[in-house]
Amino acid sequence: MMNIDPALEKYILDHTEPETEVLKELSRQTHVHIYHPRMLSGHLQGKVLKMLCRMIKPVNVLEIGTYTGYSAICMAEGIPENGKIHTIEINDELEEFVKPFIKKAGFENKIKLYYGDALEIIPSMKLKFDLVFVDGDKKQYTEYYNLVFDMVNKGGYIIADNVLWDGKVLEDPGKTDEQTRGIMKFNELVQNDPRVENALFPIRDGIMVMRKK
Repeated sequence: MMNIDPALEKYILDHTEPETEVLKELSRQTHVHIYHPRMLSGHLQGKVLKMLCRMIKPVNVLEIGTYTGYSAICMAEGIPENGKIHTIEINDELEEFVKPFIKKAGFENKIKLYYGDALEIIPSMKLKFDLVFVDGDKKQYTEYYNLVFDMVNKGGYIIADNVLWDGKVLEDPGKTDEQTRGIMKFNELVQNDPRVENALFPIRDGIMVMRKK
């Protein structure tokens, strides 16, 4: 994650809309019971996602990488009443953890869970999306991007998480790991794609926001 002075981080969170009680509990339980809790979107990023949904007003949203459902719930808070989050998680062992929190948040009708490989599930969806949030396998970011691009409406958005990858994007590609190279390849692809406008924000571990022209 991005290094930030703890006092400054506290100031930022103190001046950001508080988490709901459901999200607080979800965060706590994820840290206690689930492997790799740092994968959780968390308070600030969650509020950014909610705010972006308020602005974009997406009706159909695709999320690649549900994890424990924090980001899906945050986006569900921000989409219109007729909106729907379609979220895909490869680890089906998380399903029984996620479902009660979605129910407790009151979003059973707004969030649809899929379990399996996103690269296999997405082609069968036959949907058009106003927003796609990419937070899956970092090695496959380019594949996700190419797969969903034609499913995004003109003027729609793709948002990708972890695009700074703990600062490893500055390393020599030949001396780093496959996940880092996957992120680097994705960032270069987006930067050189004339079909989108893009901006990389240093929020948490880096968020790339793309608008389809």
